[in-house]
Amino acid sequence: MNTIFFIFFFFLFNSLISVQAQTKTIRSFSSSNSPWRPNQNQTLLSPNSTFAAGFKPKSPGSNRFTFSIWYQNVTGNDVVWSTDKNDMSFLTNSAVLTITSSGELRLRNSSTGSNLWPGNTTGNLNSSLTLTEDGNLVFGKWESFKFPTDTILPNQNISNTELVSGNGKFTFRNATDLVFNSSDQYWRANNAFLRLGSDGKVEQENSASLITSDFGPNLKRRLTLDNDGNLRIYGFDPDLREWTEVWHATHELCTIHGTCGANAICTSDGSNSSSCVCPPGFAGENPKENGCQRKIQIMDLQKTKYIRLDYVNFTTSNEVSLSGATNLSDCELNCTRNRDCLGFMFKYDGRGSCVLKNKNDSDNRLVNGFWSPGTESAMFLRVDESETDQSNFKGMTEILETTCPIKIELPLPPDDSNTTTRNIVIICTLFAAELISGALFFYAFLKKYIKYRDMARTLGLELLPAGGPKRFSYAELKTATKDFSDRIGQGAFGDVYKGELTDHRVVAVKCLKNVAGGEPDFWAEVTIIARMHHLNLVRLWGFCAEKGQRILVYEFVPNGSLDRYLFSSKRAGSDQSKPVLDWNIRYRIALGVARSIAYLHEECLEWVLHCDIKPENILLGDDFCPKISDFGLSKLRKKEDMVSLSKIRGTRGYMAPEWVKSDTITAKADVYSFGMVLLELVTGRRNSEIQEEEGSVKEGSEVWYFPAWAFDKVYREVNVEDILDNQIKQSYDSRAHYDMVNRMVQTALWCLQSRPEIRPSMGKVAKMLEGTVEITQPSKPTIFFLGGDDEQ
Repeated sequence: MNTIFFIFFFFLFNSLISVQAQTKTIRSFSSSNSPWRPNQNQTLLSPNSTFAAGFKPKSPGSNRFTFSIWYQNVTGNDVVWSTDKNDMSFLTNSAVLTITSSGELRLRNSSTGSNLWPGNTTGNLNSSLTLTEDGNLVFGKWESFKFPTDTILPNQNISNTELVSGNGKFTFRNATDLVFNSSDQYWRANNAFLRLGSDGKVEQENSASLITSDFGPNLKRRLTLDNDGNLRIYGFDPDLREWTEVWHATHELCTIHGTCGANAICTSDGSNSSSCVCPPGFAGENPKENGCQRKIQIMDLQKTKYIRLDYVNFTTSNEVSLSGATNLSDCELNCTRNRDCLGFMFKYDGRGSCVLKNKNDSDNRLVNGFWSPGTESAMFLRVDESETDQSNFKGMTEILETTCPIKIELPLPPDDSNTTTRNIVIICTLFAAELISGALFFYAFLKKYIKYRDMARTLGLELLPAGGPKRFSYAELKTATKDFSDRIGQGAFGDVYKGELTDHRVVAVKCLKNVAGGEPDFWAEVTIIARMHHLNLVRLWGFCAEKGQRILVYEFVPNGSLDRYLFSSKRAGSDQSKPVLDWNIRYRIALGVARSIAYLHEECLEWVLHCDIKPENILLGDDFCPKISDFGLSKLRKKEDMVSLSKIRGTRGYMAPEWVKSDTITAKADVYSFGMVLLELVTGRRNSEIQEEEGSVKEGSEVWYFPAWAFDKVYREVNVEDILDNQIKQSYDSRAHYDMVNRMVQTALWCLQSRPEIRPSMGKVAKMLEGTVEITQPSKPTIFFLGGDDEQ
């Protein structure tokens, strides 16, 4: 009997506790409801119960509380506002929220404590605390939207607000800047944030905006400054019942200041996680919190050495940029002579970019160290001479430079002659003879001008324009090319031979054919071509116009044309030892070619059409810097050749529809050819080869068209990986390469529009590749035919 009574009493007691533990919901809190304590299990709801507010435990079962606002009926981090901006502050069981007789809202940790409610909460006797459907807590004129903590809600004004992360380390200030420790800025938005829309669109100043990856549905969303220092937008997925990240400010967490301790290096795989390691010569048990310390202290500044860390960057409170350090040795010497120098950054760009990392009186540390493949400089860390650690941060800096340097070579001066006196006498004699001859024949020259001009042309006595290219004799070029024996290329304009001049410069000699006009016209056109100076154009050094020959002398580009690297694996007998171009190099080639064509179209003194953009006319330097060849040569064609080629100018597969339709040819014809080259850079195959492969697969269906196929893969199937080059497809990282590859494909599809007026100019194409211009979705490219009856 006692046992039965005990069981009955136990269940009755639990039922009473369960009833007491049920949460009470209210729609407003007024003076009649006052006071409000944590143990009342009371919750204030918005009209549609989307948001709730009240005393919320720091953790389940905890006796520490915050007065917070949260999303109702969601899992995960649901708190969007609280009276405490710092995770370390809290309320106890004795906390109380009251509305005084004077209409003031007060939150105290005890009956005699200070008011912890933020801002001025003085209202009137009729004021009540309510929660709107937008998540805004309102009491009289006071609103929680004006006192945000670490989160912004949809339709909440972001201007003139400041977000502070829960750990208090990071701040989102002026709606533009992310700041560490109140003063160290590490990220800035291009335009200030104004408002987060319920559809996932963030409005910005200057009519700009950004769109989240789940743009469209009216979901629960929040913009939060997380404790790792990254600003993110989250959307609640109703199917998965969890918060998903739909936008973030910075892709690389390691660029956020304060991620690791002093002297430590932050590394990340591109995801939302990072790790901290000590550089060679340093050690530490907890690099993330406590940083790293030197293993061997530097006692003698003259007995130090440097450990090279590729793709690593550090900052110090005292950095000095040197403009006079022309090479690595100069940069190292400047650091060695400086007793405060902890190391230096050096950039292999041929310009001597050197930055000394110096300490100051109170700070002997390197901070904000991070590793990233996008770092263009190498860090040289100063350690004691006896340090035995080796660098574990090695890259390709010595082989592949991150920029295209301008190489200037001057001919060697001739050897001193022992016959100086004889040469002076000969020159003076010839000069005197020329004066006498000029005086005797001046009168005859005036009467027989036409005859004299023809004779001058025949004898080659005309003068070159001032500042023009060097004129070579045919004998010089024949000797330089060993009687034109080493042919390295051929094309529509003639054959190309490799040669070496007397000053040991290696050159490419192009023997032109079917050149129009006489020597004066040829000189004039060559002078114009020689004045086209651009980093991504092959330099013209000279010419030869002798014995009916028309020859151009160019700088020699050692790595040959782009097609040798892009299509080498598919050509019989090709050199399989050629390196495979990775995504960063391909993007750099595409951007360099776009800038050079834009220069020809928009920046030259004379408007120049190339008319034959293709991989064979894109040469690669020893640092894989692209250089366009054969530009300006279309002006040298004979008229009859231009007429005969009016229907088939350029190379089949790269010709714009205008050539087939006999429409007016503009700069947009080059834009179309560049678009086809850009797609081939991504796919690694010729458009004609893909045409044959895909056409056979889809036999019996509509005619297959390479740009239309790429359009379907990108915009309809949303699967850009299907068109990537198989040679480097395994190295494609959607996080690191998606934006770059996607810009290349979308830009190419804009260039390949069938109507010229729809295509962008080359200047805009370059900006689209750079990412400075927003790329909208183009129309699907339509096919055009090269046959008579099929011509459209």
